[in-house]
Amino acid sequence: MAGIGFELRKLLREESYTGLLRAYGYAGLISSGPWVLSILAVMALGVMSLVYAEHALQVNQFLVSVTYLVAASLIITGPFQILFTRFVADRLFAHERHRIMPNLIGLLSFINILAGVIGIAIIGFLFQGEPLLYRLEMMTGFVLLCNIWCVVIFVVGMKAYRQVLWAFVFGYGATLAAGLLLNDYGLQGLLGGFVMGQGLLLSILLYLVLRDYPADRFIALDIRHRNLTHRSLLFVGLFYNLGIWADKLIFWFNPYTSEPVIGPLRSSPIYDLPIFLAYLSIVPGMAVFLIRLETDFVERYDAYYSSIRDGGALNTIQEQLDAMIEAVRQGIYDILKIQGITVVALILLGPSIMDWLGFSMLYLPLFNIDLVAVGIQVLFLGILNVLFYLDRLKEALGLCLAFLLANTGLTLLSQQLGPFYYGYGYAVSLLLVTLLGFILLDRVFKQLTYATFMLQPQTIRHVE
Repeated sequence: MAGIGFELRKLLREESYTGLLRAYGYAGLISSGPWVLSILAVMALGVMSLVYAEHALQVNQFLVSVTYLVAASLIITGPFQILFTRFVADRLFAHERHRIMPNLIGLLSFINILAGVIGIAIIGFLFQGEPLLYRLEMMTGFVLLCNIWCVVIFVVGMKAYRQVLWAFVFGYGATLAAGLLLNDYGLQGLLGGFVMGQGLLLSILLYLVLRDYPADRFIALDIRHRNLTHRSLLFVGLFYNLGIWADKLIFWFNPYTSEPVIGPLRSSPIYDLPIFLAYLSIVPGMAVFLIRLETDFVERYDAYYSSIRDGGALNTIQEQLDAMIEAVRQGIYDILKIQGITVVALILLGPSIMDWLGFSMLYLPLFNIDLVAVGIQVLFLGILNVLFYLDRLKEALGLCLAFLLANTGLTLLSQQLGPFYYGYGYAVSLLLVTLLGFILLDRVFKQLTYATFMLQPQTIRHVE
């Protein structure tokens, strides 16, 4: 493991408070920086545009349009993101680096066709009463975002975290600047600035890939071959992204909890604001998650499988396994501790935050439960990543499907129970699948050495 892991270990080896703070700060920026930057840039553009009172409605339309573009593009590309990342990892392991770039071009070509067909079908027919320029900008933004998510997941998979962060700095900086310059043109100007920024972001990300990866041909789509991919990852990505957005979609399209904004798009003022604010609290937990995953766990993981490959003694292998399990436990404990402190602090500061932002105190109960839900989501992500490392894809698929079904069912139930229970569907569903994930991890670790040896046919033939 190169890149971020080496830098974090170097900072942690300083054994000083300064090194520790730098490591956690660096990890926080790398893991959550792009996400936070995109949210803050879009929101800042909206807030700055509100100085023109006549643009208030159009600013809301802009924010809702961008939210739907992000949600739709993540759901559409979700099935291919993890699938392609695993494909790239397998090609690197097989020393077939030259096959990466043609397959990225092939994937982007396929995504462009898919996004184009879906975009034309939805934007072309459901937005017929809207201005042509708005529809063209929505179509372009949707295709660009679909491309961006595929390239981002690839670059992040290659551990180029810092390059991704700087790409988002320039991309969303351009979004903010272009949006302010075109602010006088209302909704189309704001959305045009967003599209320009996304175009720049995609160009930078593609440059990073083209610079570092050679190719022996222009285009390929090897992920269509079953023997080169893990098809279950298609459904892992689909179910996870649908699970993340299920509660939002239910609140958006329930006429009792939403209002029309533009065309077929609706928003839920009572639900959207608290969950948006709560997501900004994810940074400390993600910093701990990245540090523990890329340092302690990866070192123990490498040591365990090196012992197996090198024919180590059984007691040595078991010691390495125990160390890996302890690294996972310590990581979970640290996430609970840091994210728990963050949640408690923000709950205590909640009234002051609402007052400072000028929002009603009626948002406070939902904000508090969303804070808890987001904290649990960090744990869920940690469990999924450990399962990915251990190649337990069926377990990861089951957890993502359970999350989707639980979030959908419990969110619908919370709406039937009334406003006091809003947000509990999302929080309880994450709690349930996280607890289930702990049980699955425990079972996986108990059987890991046996399962690993059973997957070594050469070893078995040698014993016979």
